[in-house]
Amino acid sequence: MAPIVRIALVLVLTFQAVQCTYRNDPSFSSRQHEWSKLILTHHWPVTVCKMDGVHCENPPNYWTVHGLWPEKSQMCNNSWHFDPSQIQEIMTEMNKCWPDVLHPNRTQLWKHEWQKHGTCAASLECLNTQLKYFSKALEMYKNVDLNSALEKAGIKPSKSYYKMSDIKNAMLNIYGVMPKFQCVPPQQGENAQTLGQIEICFTKEIKARNCTHNLDEPEIKWDSYNEELQVCDDNLCTYYPPVNEL
Repeated sequence: MAPIVRIALVLVLTFQAVQCTYRNDPSFSSRQHEWSKLILTHHWPVTVCKMDGVHCENPPNYWTVHGLWPEKSQMCNNSWHFDPSQIQEIMTEMNKCWPDVLHPNRTQLWKHEWQKHGTCAASLECLNTQLKYFSKALEMYKNVDLNSALEKAGIKPSKSYYKMSDIKNAMLNIYGVMPKFQCVPPQQGENAQTLGQIEICFTKEIKARNCTHNLDEPEIKWDSYNEELQVCDDNLCTYYPPVNEL
C-alpha cells in the first residue's frame, strides 16, 4: 500500500468534527457505570447467519455495525427507553449500515443496543441522546471504512483460508492501532476458525487506541449469539466466508 494512502487512513481515525467530553451528570457517577474505552463493533453478516442457524435473505455483502459499546458498562438507565422516532432522520443510513441481519426491517437490534450500551455511552456529551449516539456510531463506521481497508489489504471473502497474523498485520499497518478479532472456533471435524467480528477501539475523546485483551480475564459476552465467538487464535487458519456460502 502506498505510504500516502496508509497515512490518510490512519488520520481518519484521529479526526473528529465534534469533540466528545465527559458529561457531568450525577446519574453517571456510580462506579459500576464508569468506563474508559469505546468499542466500535463490526460483524460479518454471513457469520451472523451461520451462527444463528437461520436462512438470511440477501444479507449484506459488507461489514455492518453491531454496536458502539462502552467497555464494562451495561444497562445504565433502564427507564430511558428506545424511541425509533428520535432517529427518523438517519433511518436510511441505519438500515444500510446498521441493519438487524437476522430480523430485516425491524428495530430490535437498535433497541437492544441503545438500552444496553447507549444509555452508558450517554455519559459523553456527544452521545447523550439517541440521535447523537446512533449518528456518531455511523460517523465512526464510515470513517473507519473497514470494508475498504480489508479489500485494499487483499483480504476478501474466500473459500481459501487466511493466516490470522496476515489479517492483524494488515489492519495494524492501515490503522496504526490493533483491533480485536473474534472468531467462531472450529467445529468438530473442521480445521479453521471463522471470522465473525472485528472491534476497533477508541478513547473517550474518540481517538483510536489499541484493543487490548488480557488473557487472564474472562472475555465479556455482550450479546446472545456472541456466546459462540472467541478471540481469534493466531495459530489457526481463518475462514472469511463469502455470501454464497449461505
